[in-house]
Amino acid sequence: MKSLQKSGVALLTIACAAGFGLYAAKSGDSKAAPGGGRIERIKVHGRSLEGNLEKDPPDRNVDVYLPPGYAAKKNQRYPVLYLLHGYGRVIDTWVPFIDLPGGADRDIAAGTAKEMIVVMPDANTLYGGSMYSSSPTTGDWEGFITQDLVQYIDGHYRTIATRDSRGLAGHSMGGYGVWRIAMKHPELYAAIYSLSPCCLMNNPQPTQNRPGAAARPAVANGAQSQEPREGHPVNVPYGEAAAWSPNPGNPPLYFDLPNKDGVFDAFAAARWVANSPAAMIDQYVPNVRKYRAIAMDVGMQDTLLKSIRDFDASLTRLNIPHTFETFEGDHSNHLHDRVEQKVLPFFTKNLVFQNHGAKR
Repeated sequence: MKSLQKSGVALLTIACAAGFGLYAAKSGDSKAAPGGGRIERIKVHGRSLEGNLEKDPPDRNVDVYLPPGYAAKKNQRYPVLYLLHGYGRVIDTWVPFIDLPGGADRDIAAGTAKEMIVVMPDANTLYGGSMYSSSPTTGDWEGFITQDLVQYIDGHYRTIATRDSRGLAGHSMGGYGVWRIAMKHPELYAAIYSLSPCCLMNNPQPTQNRPGAAARPAVANGAQSQEPREGHPVNVPYGEAAAWSPNPGNPPLYFDLPNKDGVFDAFAAARWVANSPAAMIDQYVPNVRKYRAIAMDVGMQDTLLKSIRDFDASLTRLNIPHTFETFEGDHSNHLHDRVEQKVLPFFTKNLVFQNHGAKR
């Protein structure tokens, strides 16, 4: 993603292509198949999100997959996978799109995955996505995922509350969130899986100002999706700016755009680059090497293919052990298959499932 326009258009295209179908679920609802696991809807208060300038609610919907044996095996504790959604989604669309509880139940029945808890927070914000970043405008989403959410889940469910039994995965914006969170918090997770991550290099410098670069048609600042969701449109450039170039002194939006009214803001652009995993990775090599296992994938027809291959090359250059797969498909059309066939078996292999006498 080599410009503000390209970044916004790519994310917007991805969000729209994934679809926005909804299913009804209220706080406290539970959805289950006979003999299978169930999805439980809860609300988690985010102290880290209090006072955000967008005025997004700090009380967040979270769907929790509880495996088939959870209700009956009262003394059994379980590993936890935190699974992050992409831009423009809410968990009402995310959970059925990745076919939970069905995919997890089939894995467990076939023996390709063990029983684990899967936690899926709703990270949609005013403009369509939090970028799982830390910002006074959107709130401290890193803190919400790593502190508020983990503490709540460990305090209310029978988890194995140790690093060795905790994993982090996500798709698109969620895949980006996996990298930025994992680089800083190896003490929390043993393994990570980034599915088709977006936003690995965010360079909003106008293309025509770079030597040898072909000019691209301009896109209006704040280009919006034609599909409003939850009462507001998906607005990718605004969402990225709110996360990466916040400015509490710039009301009413409280962020700076790298390109506004034809004027390039180098300071705002520098902050976008600083929030790019491709720019961050060299600073966090010791942390990333602490993971038991790292995986990343991308579809061969995904518009993000090159940026993800470039990031894979950076991991290889830095001698960071990891696996990288490509597959026939675009950004989202095989996502439910990847979760069922790759992600859940990956964490089955790389998380600790024994209780070791853990008590609370």
